[in-house]
Amino acid sequence: MSHAVFCIADTETKAIAIVNRLKDAGFTDEISVLMPDKGGSRDFAHEHHTKAPEGAMTGGGAGGVLGGALGWLVGIGSLAIPGVGPFIAAGPIMAALGGAAIGATVGGVTGALVGLGIPEYEAKQYEGKLAKGNILISVHTDDSAQAKRVKEIFTAEKAKDISSAAEEAVKSH
Repeated sequence: MSHAVFCIADTETKAIAIVNRLKDAGFTDEISVLMPDKGGSRDFAHEHHTKAPEGAMTGGGAGGVLGGALGWLVGIGSLAIPGVGPFIAAGPIMAALGGAAIGATVGGVTGALVGLGIPEYEAKQYEGKLAKGNILISVHTDDSAQAKRVKEIFTAEKAKDISSAAEEAVKSH
């Protein structure tokens, strides 16, 4: 069973350190980063790759130092989340934010996080932290040993609000 492991970084410097440690440990395509877009028109990375629906995309991007350091992440782009505001997203979370989770009853970031397996109560807490300028980092892993390694990295880098959730496999009909 796969797992999603989440944490909050309260500074760009801490987010960069966490993501670099994850990359060094072999987690690359599995890393997601979500942060408020405070810059409006600054570029997050040299290229914008996204699978989000066109209607969710906004112009520009942001990130400054963080964007330059994390430009290798997959799926980087800007999103306007109704009722929440502009965000920068990278990795698998980008597809979740652009997909059906936004239209869910809970909606916005909370709906996307619930769709990724986070309990609603925790998802609302993460959304509140994001609204205060924090950065959400998540890693999707294949097994509990990888999830444990991710938690060790989060702890070593002094991340806050570390949480995990088992992800159910999608059943084919």
